[in-house]
Amino acid sequence: MELRPIRTKKIYEEIVDQIKDLIRSGNLKAGDRLLSERELAEHLKVSRAAVREALSALEAMGMIDIKPGDGAFIRQPSVNGIIEPLAMLLLVEQDLPRQILEVRKIMEVGGAGLAAQRRKESNLQSMQLALQQMEQDIQNSVTGEDADFRFHFAVAEAAENSLLLRLMHTISDTMRQTLRTSRIQLLATPGVRERLLDEHIKVYRAIENGDAPAAQELMYDHLYRVELSIYKHLNM
Repeated sequence: MELRPIRTKKIYEEIVDQIKDLIRSGNLKAGDRLLSERELAEHLKVSRAAVREALSALEAMGMIDIKPGDGAFIRQPSVNGIIEPLAMLLLVEQDLPRQILEVRKIMEVGGAGLAAQRRKESNLQSMQLALQQMEQDIQNSVTGEDADFRFHFAVAEAAENSLLLRLMHTISDTMRQTLRTSRIQLLATPGVRERLLDEHIKVYRAIENGDAPAAQELMYDHLYRVELSIYKHLNM
């Protein structure tokens, strides 16, 4: 059995936790100004150095903005505050190809189900345009990578979830950087582009018909086959 020593929290961490709790409870809202450094130190019975360290930590977490001469203000929550750290994590993560493909599958299968429930005519038109471009690319012997991404983004947009769409952009950008060679090799394989077009059309029809379970199943099958093919090219 391995036991770890009990660690006493530092004073600045206690201050950070208190301010986080005030934000979670709604006692502090976006735009609210915190007490001054001196006032916080007096109320909390701590040194100004500890308060200064806590404010720096909160700013680094993206929870407050410090404006010289004006004070510290609670920051408006932002999707970018979630996405940007994720993007950095993806770039340094080990075993990246497998993790990207797994996360993509989890997101897009659920997204396809939402798209079937929420799609509008404009969303269906965007998917149709992507499918038409894929068909033209096959006729012109073009890999069709851009049209493929356009279709998947059109599905994500139809899901009407802005966080899902941002995550899709982050994952797709990372895929383009890390799996570009494998994807190009896959798309250059005889018969693959035709198969992918057929799979995309089936997903589209399920979404058009509002059949969420079918859209999810077809998207899963499509991404699973793509995943296996990429693993083969990567010798994984």
